[in-house]
Amino acid sequence: MDADEFDYVIVGGGSAGCLLANRLSADPAKRVCLLEAGTDDRWIWIDIPVGYLYCIANPRTDWMYRTAAEPGLNGRDIHYARGRGLGGCSLINAMIYMRGQKRDYDEWAALTGDDGWSWDKVLPVFKQHEDSHRGAGHFHGAGGELRVEEQRLSWKILDRFARAAEQAGIPRTEDFNTGNNAGSGRFEVTQRTGVRWHAGKAFLRPVRKRPNLVVRDYSTAQRLVFDGRRCIGVEVRNGRHDGPATWLARARGEVILAAGAVGSPQLLQLSGVGAPGLLAAHQIPVVHALDGVGANLQDHLQLRMAFKVRGIRTLNTMANSLWGKAWMGLEYAFRRRGPLTMAPSQLGVFWHSSPEHATPNIEYHVQPLSLDKFGDPLHRFPAFTASVCNLRPTSRGHVRIVSADPGAKPEIRCNYLSTAEDRKVAADALRLTRRIVSMPALQPYAPEEFLPGAALTSDDDLARAAGDIGTTIFHPVGTCRMGRSAEAGAVVDAQLRVFGLEGLRVADASVMPTITSGNTNAPTTMIAERAAAIVRATPRAAPSA
Repeated sequence: MDADEFDYVIVGGGSAGCLLANRLSADPAKRVCLLEAGTDDRWIWIDIPVGYLYCIANPRTDWMYRTAAEPGLNGRDIHYARGRGLGGCSLINAMIYMRGQKRDYDEWAALTGDDGWSWDKVLPVFKQHEDSHRGAGHFHGAGGELRVEEQRLSWKILDRFARAAEQAGIPRTEDFNTGNNAGSGRFEVTQRTGVRWHAGKAFLRPVRKRPNLVVRDYSTAQRLVFDGRRCIGVEVRNGRHDGPATWLARARGEVILAAGAVGSPQLLQLSGVGAPGLLAAHQIPVVHALDGVGANLQDHLQLRMAFKVRGIRTLNTMANSLWGKAWMGLEYAFRRRGPLTMAPSQLGVFWHSSPEHATPNIEYHVQPLSLDKFGDPLHRFPAFTASVCNLRPTSRGHVRIVSADPGAKPEIRCNYLSTAEDRKVAADALRLTRRIVSMPALQPYAPEEFLPGAALTSDDDLARAAGDIGTTIFHPVGTCRMGRSAEAGAVVDAQLRVFGLEGLRVADASVMPTITSGNTNAPTTMIAERAAAIVRATPRAAPSA
């Protein structure tokens, strides 16, 4: 097998991998390799924000995973989008810039024993790569690579929903990213003047010509290679027509997994790192027994309530009109404004599903549209969707290989709504949505609930309805979680080193011990920023106890 040698080999060119490649190659004395199964795609629907409708469930930009059949979703399996290409999930995500709550990071610090993961310590890390439209200040950074802007459109129906929330006792907020995101407000997005600003553009393209940075696209990691307990490289399948079919990316220093909450545990398991019983079932020799690999999967389940309205504009009617389509196209072409700049959600609301929750435990994504599911056409009648998710689910799932074949998709089992607490939060959240919609601000438009249906009122009815209308909001985390010891189920320590091995770290959403209270892309980028600083401060990988 042909081999090439580097100081650092990064597996996965998503949000974390692109930032890591930028930061680690800033030292000209270090040779860095970034491996990505996709490529630097310049497809127009990646750049146009509303193009997520074409990118999700498209093998050009999506790994096309599906979950196992979920009992909590009444036996349904669902599409599980994960971004493929340089930029990863930031190529296809909602573009929402959301850090989460102060309590999330203080909890990480307590669980890992490392104050470096506390809110006060990670806030400067967020700011380091931020270029906020707000300018520099206590909570925001300016001049970084990741542009964050206000959305470039408005909808009266969303303004009315925010007013209704206020009438229901939920105040307005001007900034969701101060550590306290309670209230309603407009989401800020990772865009530059109406164009998606993904991690590939932000972090990788500006530095791709560095002589010490090698970016290998169409290159899929097959397995990690070990010398005893030390990871010495990555076996790579070459998807191009030139060069050897497989080659070894050898690491003098470290291999850093940034393949995400599905890809990173999958690669560890294929490489003999994981639960011995699972590895034995697929005839994979055990390099290192680590039961936590692939466990602790957490995700935000969104419950998509939809309401017909009358006498007010929504995207449904515009998108189903030839004149409406023409107007949207012209507005975007000449002004970079209007519905084609839309993130999937424009209005956010964070609140308590019931009084016992000390901080907001649910998040709304409110949309001036309705459809049966992503990829389906918009309904032909005017409507809006109030999608609500439990920010701190207690259900836990897993990611597990089903074969020793690296090309086989792993089993993804989220176990949504598998705990009584999660079912209660779901029922309470649906009731709160109805309360908001019943407020005077929305009554002139005669809102009529058609999903899941106003006749469903009991706890049992609402729990079953949640299973019928629930779907992922694409926030999987936790499958290589940080912690104090492997015996407690953790996979990496607070420095992101894999327990019991040398020369191997994980730096992506999979290391989150608990899911953040909001969208997960910004926290993932922060993890990569902090990981890069840790790696740069460690000339050679030290073994983790």
